[in-house]
Amino acid sequence: MTDVQTEIARTVAEHPVVLFMKGTAERPMCGFSNQVVQILDHLGVAFHDVNVLADEAVRQGVKEYADWPTIPQLYIKGEFVGGCDIVREMFQSGELKALLAEQGLAP
Repeated sequence: MTDVQTEIARTVAEHPVVLFMKGTAERPMCGFSNQVVQILDHLGVAFHDVNVLADEAVRQGVKEYADWPTIPQLYIKGEFVGGCDIVREMFQSGELKALLAEQGLAP
């Protein structure tokens, strides 16, 4: 594992909900990242955001870490959940709220 991968693993382990995204939660820099932020905000879930635009190594490293080619990427309790489309589908079906509740993360 590279240093970047080690740092990504540490970030995912240290925070119950992590969103690797373009921009920040306060200022998303792409529509897909913004959608996931809005979903998490709507559900009232606290999350740690990582701006992949601030560090190219993290931007590429997280893609390799999850073996997932796109950003954003959502992690819950250390597990990769998916990108924007998966998160949106899980939200619409109620599965995301149920998962967060099951993990003790939903208000």
